[in-house]
Amino acid sequence: MYDNIIIGGGPAGYSAALYSARAKLDTLVIEKMFSGGQMATTDVMENYPGFEEPIGGADLALRMEKQARKFGAVVLNDEVVEINLDSKVKVVKTKKNTYECKVVILCMGAYPKVLGLPKEEAFIGSGVSYCAVCDGAFFKGKTVAVVGGGDTAAEDALYLARFCPKIYIVHRTGKMRATKLLQDELSYNRKIEFVWNSVVEEIIGGFGVEGIKIRNLITDEASVLKTDGLFVAIGLTPNTGLIKGKVLLSNDGYIITDEKMQTNIPGVYAAGDIREKFLRQVITAAADGASASYAAEHYVNESMLHNA
Repeated sequence: MYDNIIIGGGPAGYSAALYSARAKLDTLVIEKMFSGGQMATTDVMENYPGFEEPIGGADLALRMEKQARKFGAVVLNDEVVEINLDSKVKVVKTKKNTYECKVVILCMGAYPKVLGLPKEEAFIGSGVSYCAVCDGAFFKGKTVAVVGGGDTAAEDALYLARFCPKIYIVHRTGKMRATKLLQDELSYNRKIEFVWNSVVEEIIGGFGVEGIKIRNLITDEASVLKTDGLFVAIGLTPNTGLIKGKVLLSNDGYIITDEKMQTNIPGVYAAGDIREKFLRQVITAAADGASASYAAEHYVNESMLHNA
């Protein structure tokens, strides 16, 4: 039996693993895909402390994993299919095995929201993408559109400008929500054109994206933009499918915790983008992981004292 099982290998998960392993707790990290989560899809990070020069998200993720392993954390690539949190001993079942532990830290993160258009899913990989860093190079020399108005949409558009001669940003209001610095960079880039107060109603194409039909929300006029790609950056959905009905969630589906990252179930913590909070960034995810692990350590130690 492990002292601590951490589900998710993003910045929250590896920060939690680092603190847990350094505290000499038997620590297991279970990650179903690749290290870093959403962070790994970020090409350039300039706002993570300690790096005067920008660092790639994937590079930072691998460093975090290596550091956690150095102090004894075990990292397992497997998919969790069921969690039993009802008893004092928590049970985590994966596709390959079943594990028991004293505490669980939920760090499953969040995944991109979709537009919900008829052809959207069919065109994934054929013009529709939710990750500019992952797929941007495939659109070299082509025209693309980015949907969204936050930091992610702005960063995606700026990244795509490395490859594409023309990028449309389609946003449902007349003003971006991105930080001032990013907005300034967008305004200086002549490859980027804003399509304000508009939404995408239809993806046009046969075997791939050939254009998008948009509608102006003020004039109600419809028009078509000829594009070879559509990048969707409209926010995240928390990856809480495993624990719905088991821990308390907000109206938006995020896990509700206190400042110690404790959920409504003793011995169960949550950290990172999966948690209800004000700001979702790599640095806040890492901070969450540290807090969750520190609280979990106290819980384990107190449980040992009571059982002594």
